Amino acid sequence: MDSKFFLMTLMAASALSVQGNAQQLEYPETRKQEHYDEYHGVKVADPYRWLEDDRSQETAEWVKEQNEVTFGYLNAIPFKKKIFEDLEKAYNYPKYSAPRKKGEYFYFYKNDGLQNQAVLYRQKGLNGTPEVVIDPNKLSPDGTTRLTVFSLSKDGAHAVFGFSKGGSDWQEYQVMNMKDLSMLADKVEWVKVSGASWQGDGFYYSRYPKPDGSALAAKNENHQVFFHRVGTAQAEDRLVFEDPANPQRFHTVGTTEDEEYAVLTVSDRGKGKDGNGVWVLKKGESRFVPIREEITDASFRIIENIGADFLVETNDNAPNGKVMLFKTAGRNWETVLSERKEPLEYAQLAGGKLFASYLKDVTSRVSVYDPKGIVESEIELPGLGSAAGFGGDKEDTFVFYTYTSFNYPSTIFRYDIASGKSSVFREPEVAFKPSDYETKQVFYPSKDGTRIPAFITYKKGLKLDGTNPTILYGYGGFNVSLPPAFSPTRIPFFNQGGIFVQANLRGGSEYGEKWHEQGMKLKKQNVFDDFIAAAEYLIREKYTSPERLAVQGGSNGGLLVGAVMNQRPELFKVALPAVGVMDMLRFHKFTIGWNWIADYGSSDNAEEFKVLYGYSPLHNIKAGGHYPATMITTADHDDRVVPAHSFKYAAELQAKAGKTSSNPLLIRIDTNSGHGASNTKKALETQADIYAFLFRNMGLTWK
Repeated sequence: MDSKFFLMTLMAASALSVQGNAQQLEYPETRKQEHYDEYHGVKVADPYRWLEDDRSQETAEWVKEQNEVTFGYLNAIPFKKKIFEDLEKAYNYPKYSAPRKKGEYFYFYKNDGLQNQAVLYRQKGLNGTPEVVIDPNKLSPDGTTRLTVFSLSKDGAHAVFGFSKGGSDWQEYQVMNMKDLSMLADKVEWVKVSGASWQGDGFYYSRYPKPDGSALAAKNENHQVFFHRVGTAQAEDRLVFEDPANPQRFHTVGTTEDEEYAVLTVSDRGKGKDGNGVWVLKKGESRFVPIREEITDASFRIIENIGADFLVETNDNAPNGKVMLFKTAGRNWETVLSERKEPLEYAQLAGGKLFASYLKDVTSRVSVYDPKGIVESEIELPGLGSAAGFGGDKEDTFVFYTYTSFNYPSTIFRYDIASGKSSVFREPEVAFKPSDYETKQVFYPSKDGTRIPAFITYKKGLKLDGTNPTILYGYGGFNVSLPPAFSPTRIPFFNQGGIFVQANLRGGSEYGEKWHEQGMKLKKQNVFDDFIAAAEYLIREKYTSPERLAVQGGSNGGLLVGAVMNQRPELFKVALPAVGVMDMLRFHKFTIGWNWIADYGSSDNAEEFKVLYGYSPLHNIKAGGHYPATMITTADHDDRVVPAHSFKYAAELQAKAGKTSSNPLLIRIDTNSGHGASNTKKALETQADIYAFLFRNMGLTWK
């Protein structure tokens, strides 16, 4: 028999087997209720409203039944175990963070390889012997308690630690004596959207009142700022700021390096404002003084104080960003770094120098300036990738930064400020040979002709004949860019002939605020068009085909996947929406969902409702439709995008298309996990299930 004919026959048989398995799936019967809401004269059914109650026994039973079907399907895939083993092998190498100096110690995180959580270490000098400061792996039996905040006092005598349990966004703060590494009795609860900023013998933090009802779903309002003095009870904490008249505002406080100023940042995204206001409080005084009082769509971030003046990063009248000096005495502004055609990614002050990173076609370009904005040097990076770090104190003589790209494992560099030279400080021991893999950036036209960038990575020598399993990943929102980054979990996929594509859609910050604005509110359809156009490009250029193309995204990216599979289901074989915002009419009713109104708009507004209703994944599922093989992923402790979004979406998808689609329509609900995997083991298990589902439904096997 001709080998090519044999291979085609085998693939066809495998595909038929997959379809047969899908047709035999029996989804749990999800109870419907007669429930309607009226929006601006339009009656909208919500038959699965009861699934929003995360504390009900009926919801718990539904979750159990759905997981039984999903894991029954996944565990029957014969090569799933091999995938997990390959992922473990690829991921099992030491991973370090860049060190940060405080006093005589350098602090850094390290994961030995497969530890569920990275461990915090310190050592005296760069050549000292590391000692464990805290090991989060010992804080819970299943390793799902994460260290979220580590903030040292100026003298290094104490540190605040923030802990999150089971993937929740809620945090609990504790204080450690850094001399003997013992925990004090201090405990601060119900912390969310906060850091810990020291001033003298205590620190500022932000919290919400203890929620009424479900801690994981109740709406969070009245964000308050407190000051906690070391050695006292939380009940004695001093209320620094609150604004009950505007309950859907965020209030956070940071401090300058010299601790002379507390900086209050206020945002009002619940009212659709994308920017923030900034106030400062001089030490010893009692009144915050505004630097920018009006809250509009312009953002302001104080980089550091220079005496009584403030170095500020802002996009006010500068969509690509600039750096200004606010002169307190005259209340006037001076330009330090003018706006450029490339967007300003971030600006940091360290060692008396200003480090500014700009994005050129989504890749980093870092320049060093004196504090007055005179350029001194350009930092030579290894290639087209992402550089992050450069933080430090005024007296530092060197800083660290991390560089990465799709085929360049994250490497820590040391930059000497006096000489302007970079040197490798720590490179990973990952079993990966960059020269064996290829990354290229392409540009393709969207529906309206806009030029959209995308990165394509695969193993060299791969034949581009339209048969390759391909993952198309996107986000497109909230002014967030998707820069090049290495992931060890992609190595096994590349070695199986896979292609990974990351599309840089409108709605992000890749080309500044204008790029963001083109993908938000009434223009959100541009994001979906950009993603669809990426799929069409990949098919047209023979990277893949509709039978071998998967779309993937999480959170806002989960919304993206849900929307495009409604609009163009025939274009994809597999859809992987993770922790997605699927109910665009009610997202603002849960936890801090109101914060997303600035990007999405709100169903309370008639014009915005029309647009939201037009693309909302939950509300646009077609009865009797043929959908791609779909595995929705969420988790029981996701209190950012509550799992009810995915629950209702899965129930609707199964009810309307479960009997007509030849592809499986499943939901995978993780336990004791949140908006992201709460530990390494869960992350690898989820990824193994994703690859297994993808290959099974593309008629492929994992070798």
